[in-house]
Amino acid sequence: MGEQRVSILTDKNEMNAFVKNLLKDMEAMEFMLKNNWFENDITRIGAEQEMVLVHKDNKRAAPYAMKALKLLEKFPWAETEIAKFNIETTMTPLKLETDCFSEMEKENVYKLKTIQSKLDKLDIEYVLTGILPTLKKYDLGLENLTPKKRYAALINSINSQLIGDDYQLKLFGIDELCVKHDSPLMEACNTSFQVHLQVAQDDFVHKYNISQALAAPIMAISANSPLVFGRRLWHESRIAMFQQSIDTRTTHDHMRVRSPRVNFGNDWIHDSVLDIYKEDIARFRVLISADVKEDSLKKIKTNKVPKLRSLQVHNSTVYRWNRPCYGISANGKPHLRIENRVIPSGPTIVDETANACFWVGVMEGMSDKVKDIRELLSFADVKDNFLKASRYGIDSSFNWFNNKKISACDLILKELLPLARKGLEKHKVHKRDINKYLGIIEQRAKKHMNGARWQLRSFTDLKSKVTVDEALTILTASIVKNQAKNIPVHRWKEAKRSDFKGYDPKSLKVSDFMEIDLFTVQKDDIISLVAKLMDWKNIRFTPVENTKGNLIGLVTEKDVMRALAQAKGKKKAVTVRKIMIKNPLTISEDASITKAMRLMKKSKIGCLPVVKDKELIGIITEQDFVHFTDRLLKA
Repeated sequence: MGEQRVSILTDKNEMNAFVKNLLKDMEAMEFMLKNNWFENDITRIGAEQEMVLVHKDNKRAAPYAMKALKLLEKFPWAETEIAKFNIETTMTPLKLETDCFSEMEKENVYKLKTIQSKLDKLDIEYVLTGILPTLKKYDLGLENLTPKKRYAALINSINSQLIGDDYQLKLFGIDELCVKHDSPLMEACNTSFQVHLQVAQDDFVHKYNISQALAAPIMAISANSPLVFGRRLWHESRIAMFQQSIDTRTTHDHMRVRSPRVNFGNDWIHDSVLDIYKEDIARFRVLISADVKEDSLKKIKTNKVPKLRSLQVHNSTVYRWNRPCYGISANGKPHLRIENRVIPSGPTIVDETANACFWVGVMEGMSDKVKDIRELLSFADVKDNFLKASRYGIDSSFNWFNNKKISACDLILKELLPLARKGLEKHKVHKRDINKYLGIIEQRAKKHMNGARWQLRSFTDLKSKVTVDEALTILTASIVKNQAKNIPVHRWKEAKRSDFKGYDPKSLKVSDFMEIDLFTVQKDDIISLVAKLMDWKNIRFTPVENTKGNLIGLVTEKDVMRALAQAKGKKKAVTVRKIMIKNPLTISEDASITKAMRLMKKSKIGCLPVVKDKELIGIITEQDFVHFTDRLLKA
């Protein structure tokens, strides 16, 4: 969940003091490693559950986390996340044995039921999904930043490192997303189910490298984040969204290498967990500090285990997809964990538990079978696999051991599931748990179905029948309905209009419904071109823009037909500038859709361009008015 007692660095003395403590923590950890202080005789698992809060009536993000947590104040396992519409819970660490996974599922069910009982009082509910389908760009304004010192410090610190003017998001899938944002809060799009595996210090290098190799197939089978702002992008769009949302770099006319704070890594590790910490301290500047009163080296000298708070604070601001974690067990011994951050939230609790069981099982099974994974795979292939899985999910093909090419499903069915079973049996995990959770993974692979594919198939079908916004609302409602039943996603039926009958478009903003796939002309274009364009694309209004994309006029079908008739037989071609409506009535993207419709009706116009800072960004037409009138009558 992260250290909450932190602050932004305001002067050099504070920076220097924190860095000194950070270096002391590194020395202390090095001493503990050399002298075998770490807990090595037990394997534990744990998890963190992130979720999104939505209004029950419209399935939109509900920024009520602080109100909800006030109702949950008796439960210390419920905590804030960076945005007001997110909540996070932690699972109790469990020894890897017997019924640990069914216990993990049971605990998660209890905690989420407890949360929902409090959310009912606010008329909201939680959703388990990697990225909320109904999330809007305007939900990510700083007014939805959780009002805690840690988050403000983090946002301000990241902004202080920004080289360019803004944060750029560019993703290309079935659709495209190219947009800029003014703060790192875009990070709040992402919700995950983070799984922890405690490992012995001497096994850390071996197992961490294996976790890197397994990131791709684990993500492929568990992908659940294909939709962002109504666009069909990567199967696990969280990967790119998280990296780009806090990426402070910009383009240059040179090729200097700069690493993003969200990263997969650049190489295997070779010596110890210190390889990662050293890399992260060397590459990434300290963003936030903590009031550290502990001198970790002095504690070491008195034979006491230090908390290493400075190291943990810095580690919490570098987002590796497999992140090393340091902790102190209940018995007072320090321990090391690998935190798997690639697994998205949802689609259901049982799906998440299956993902955790599969990852832990393969980690343990492969650790026994493979002596050194660096001899079987190049890191370049591992990183390439990771990017493929992010983009294509369960449809991916990977470069695997000894240069073998294999599909994600075949790799999971033929090689990884048997290894997972052996790894779990080694720790005496109950057979019924193994069969239940690995059986879910097996069925997903056999049916070629996970959360991402279900969302893409359902959304594409719905989109052909209703507006994009209504399709996203229905989709989210269907997710909520299925997760309440805790049905594994491979058994879900595609979302249908009947899954949500309460869709009410009155709450929409112009940006939610405007057409953004625009056909425009410029003032010097000939009207015969405009006429053909309107005919080909079956449109009645064509915006006129300049070379910078700024709106300068509007052409109607009626004006074009009249001009063509008048120009018949004349040699000189008539251009758009002669017939366009100059300075047409416009509206902003933040206006309500009902305001837009009233404005069109009052002004007796059939088209309303949407403009932001003079730039044309969308359009609403009378056809939309007819559609909305129909929906409003049915609402």
